[in-house]
Amino acid sequence: MRVVSLVPSLTEAVAATLPGALVGATDWCSHPADLAVTRIGGTKNPATDRIAALAPDLVIANEEENRRPDLDALRAAGIEVLVTEVRDVPQAFRELARVLRACGAATRPRWLDEAEAAWADRVPGTGPRRTAVVPIWRRPWMVLGRDTFAGDVLARLGVDHVYAEHAERYPRIPVEELRAARPDLVVLPDEPYRFTADDGPEAFDGLPCALVSGRLLTWYGPSLAEAPRMLDGALRAIRR
Repeated sequence: MRVVSLVPSLTEAVAATLPGALVGATDWCSHPADLAVTRIGGTKNPATDRIAALAPDLVIANEEENRRPDLDALRAAGIEVLVTEVRDVPQAFRELARVLRACGAATRPRWLDEAEAAWADRVPGTGPRRTAVVPIWRRPWMVLGRDTFAGDVLARLGVDHVYAEHAERYPRIPVEELRAARPDLVVLPDEPYRFTADDGPEAFDGLPCALVSGRLLTWYGPSLAEAPRMLDGALRAIRR
């Protein structure tokens, strides 16, 4: 199989399972660090002509991360495109298994079993609960809304985000309104916006802030195996 991935987390999953299958990946596909394949642009602006020149057997994509016109252009060029949908942790495991089979995996990889086991006893709505707002961008401020994979990850770790019932999946909310919600904590990932100790917490003076890995919070791949333990630790490491 010759596979092009348009999704960083799927790139990592395929590379960990089928070394050599990937011939192309986006500029944002940072794991594994030594991945040596043709780079085909960003997730939102892939160079479809460059992808076609690689003559892939399959392009793997995601309905949220990639744009339909780009996927339609690839299909019009006669390229098979597999599009995933991942809105919660169980769906992530099902879609990962589907992608890996489509890419030629004859057996289920060990890392996928380990990742699923790591989440087996994490059930949304159980155990002690905390509330949070979860910005993913600033200028303008955007937060997690309804029906998101990251929101489900947090819910399984005892954190209910304030805008889980919002009509939009990633609503724009003024920072004054975020502060006025008075959550138990503010969760600041380092992607897609790179929040840091010096860029983010100062906007929420007086509210506890937890800096977390965006890869652990939003990627569905091998990182899922360590995500519960690592995120638990990050959510306890509060900054004010």
